[in-house]
Amino acid sequence: MKWYADRLPVALRQIATDLLVALWVYAWIRAALWVHETVLKLGIPGAKLEGAGTSIADNLADVGSKVGGVPVVGDQLTRPFTGAADAARTLADAGRQQQELVGTVAGVLAFVVVALPLTLVLFGWLPLRLRWMRRAGLAIRVRQQPAGRDLLALRALAGRPLDELIRLSPDIAQSWRDGDPEAVDALAALELRSLGLRPARS
Repeated sequence: MKWYADRLPVALRQIATDLLVALWVYAWIRAALWVHETVLKLGIPGAKLEGAGTSIADNLADVGSKVGGVPVVGDQLTRPFTGAADAARTLADAGRQQQELVGTVAGVLAFVVVALPLTLVLFGWLPLRLRWMRRAGLAIRVRQQPAGRDLLALRALAGRPLDELIRLSPDIAQSWRDGDPEAVDALAALELRSLGLRPARS
């Protein structure tokens, strides 16, 4: 597999693009983490409410158990403390639910922040990059074959724009049909150059 072109300008452009894409992905991941951490801070009141409710409930339950030891009226004295402890536990549950909701919202927002940039990379840049790598690797293998220049020349005739072909020669197609070695070499070099690759060595 060919990672970068042979020709320096093309290789530098590819390296710069790869670095920019990597920085782009890193920046959006950091942004998503920042959003996640920022939204999670909204759960701090819920954590405090849960802690306070749990503490109050435990204290009331402890007082209720002690008051329950009073002879005759112990059970009646315990009921208010038990009810208050249940109410405090309800507050603690509300704080816990608020934290869970904030955690869910933080996760969803972080995903939304990072999803679009990563989608652009995965379905925009990456397929083009892999396509070039596949084509360049194949062209290099063809370039090394004895009849590779003929195949590359044919590929150039079939795929390169007309203005590029005419710049080689107005009669480039006829020269190729006649088997002119210079025309075949020029066409093969044109196809390789379009991929940022050097022509095969003579």
